[in-house]
Amino acid sequence: MAPIRTLLSGLLGAALLVPVLPAATTAADARTIDARTADARTLDARTIDYAGLRLAVPADWRVVDLDLDPDACLRLDLPTLYLGHAGTQSQCTGRAAVSRADTLHLEPLDGAPQRADIPTIAVDSGTTLPEDPPRSDSNELRYALTRPGVMATVSYGTAPDAVRRVLARARAVPPSAPGAPAGPMRPVRPALAAADGDTPRTAQAPFTGEGFDACTAPTQRSMDTWRADSPFGAIGIYIGGRARACAQPQLTADWVRRQADGGWHLMPIWVGPQPWNSSSTGLSTDPSEADAQGRSAADGAAAAAASLGLPPGTLLYNDLENYTDRATWDAPVVAYLTAWTVRLHELGYLSAAYVSASSGAKALSAHHHQAPEAMPDVLWVARWNNSASVSDADMGLPAGTPQWGGRRRAHQFRGDHNATYGGVTINIDRNWVDIDPSVVGTADIFPLS
Repeated sequence: MAPIRTLLSGLLGAALLVPVLPAATTAADARTIDARTADARTLDARTIDYAGLRLAVPADWRVVDLDLDPDACLRLDLPTLYLGHAGTQSQCTGRAAVSRADTLHLEPLDGAPQRADIPTIAVDSGTTLPEDPPRSDSNELRYALTRPGVMATVSYGTAPDAVRRVLARARAVPPSAPGAPAGPMRPVRPALAAADGDTPRTAQAPFTGEGFDACTAPTQRSMDTWRADSPFGAIGIYIGGRARACAQPQLTADWVRRQADGGWHLMPIWVGPQPWNSSSTGLSTDPSEADAQGRSAADGAAAAAASLGLPPGTLLYNDLENYTDRATWDAPVVAYLTAWTVRLHELGYLSAAYVSASSGAKALSAHHHQAPEAMPDVLWVARWNNSASVSDADMGLPAGTPQWGGRRRAHQFRGDHNATYGGVTINIDRNWVDIDPSVVGTADIFPLS
């Protein structure tokens, strides 16, 4: 089980600090965060002033001051108001959220990251939000509030209405909070694209060796330090999906380019609907509906990948967590992942799936002969046995099987733990990766556009 962590949150302009909920523990084959198990402490309804805005915060929301606690994790499973620019998020654990919550993150527009993974809409103020919010496959939106100079990131479970109301009812007050922006505001710009004449870069060169994944993309300093001092050459990054557990303030097109330039093999991960009962993150038990969900997930993942500079030809991974009731979930899981694969191929992307050795891997293997062309091109299996290999046994596959042979496998052999290299600590899962995208693709390299 992962260590229980305690964060600190604060009210701006007040001496009272509100203890933040401890992070939920996670099981070996289901790296989840479940808000229902948290021991919540709530306050009466509160009024918060920040950067010239006055908001009425619902009584059951946490308030986390990121200036006071720069290592705090921007969790998306607990109702929360986050204030200030995100820091290292070193306290993040877990990867998939059993239920998503309403959250609102306010930070100065000056210095706000130019995120490409979720929509950003420029508006005058919270009271001028468009009536119909744009579609967001990750259940996150950003509003650049130009008058107060605040970036507002909205996260929600099934619909954004409630958290949008919190923002829309904000009123202007004289800015006195330390979060007020100083100096000229940086404009909101689209995702960075390659300049003319740029040398093509590869984000997924053939790679065999150790890799890691973390709930949120690490800072550039952390990535540079680990590139020099750690054994890792690959990193899994969570580019979107309704069950994504942590916000991704570092994840920009420029961040992706920098890692590719630094020689990292990138494993972009989509955290779509999961094999559990949840109104916000659950997969349908009806195979026909799961099929439609798989196609929708592929559309969202391809759009997010393109916005981050990852072009067609890139392997995109679908994170589908462990389940124990195979009689209920095997059929919809196979329908979902085969539909995901077929749709990605239609869009020009390659398909990969992250599954547990005891559930998803067995379901895919058992049905492989029925539609081999619709099976994921690459299989990434979670089996926390500390064996750094992709053997049939470690992957939970039949002995001597040709399935996913020829450098099309990855094995997550150790789950949530803190690792430190060069003085930088990150909570990670550890993987052995043996992947050559050219084996399943039509090109030897995938240039970043």
